[in-house]
Amino acid sequence: MPKHSENRLLPYSADQIYDLVADVARYPEFLPWTAAARIRSRTPVPERGEGAEKMEADLVISFKVFREKFGSRVVLLPAERRIETDYLDGPFKYLHSWWQMEPEGDGCRVRFEVDFEFRNAVLQNVIGLVFDQAMRRIVGAFEGRAKQLYG
Repeated sequence: MPKHSENRLLPYSADQIYDLVADVARYPEFLPWTAAARIRSRTPVPERGEGAEKMEADLVISFKVFREKFGSRVVLLPAERRIETDYLDGPFKYLHSWWQMEPEGDGCRVRFEVDFEFRNAVLQNVIGLVFDQAMRRIVGAFEGRAKQLYG
């Protein structure tokens, strides 16, 4: 149901932003509402390109009175500077997202899209009220982290 997309030009290299987004284990250090992260497994996916791998990860999201853990399958495609995420288990009916980083000028163009729906109607309604603001804050947190790491 909620769907959000961002398209930003950032003053960092596409590889820097790719590495930042791919480092799921560090999300609790800077990402709003992310209380914990755990990498379940990492598996090479050579048929998707050089360096491609599939990661299964758990994130614990804490928002107001809600605290939920969910698992996702993250496909890392460094040759394309693309990251694709699909839902495995937890509070969602579905979740799909992707990031794409492309060199542009002295920086890079970052595209992000997420589409999801919660199983819990109450949680869906709570998130629905602040969804766009929350998504902008999350993408802003990645931008802030890039500034912190790369100046």
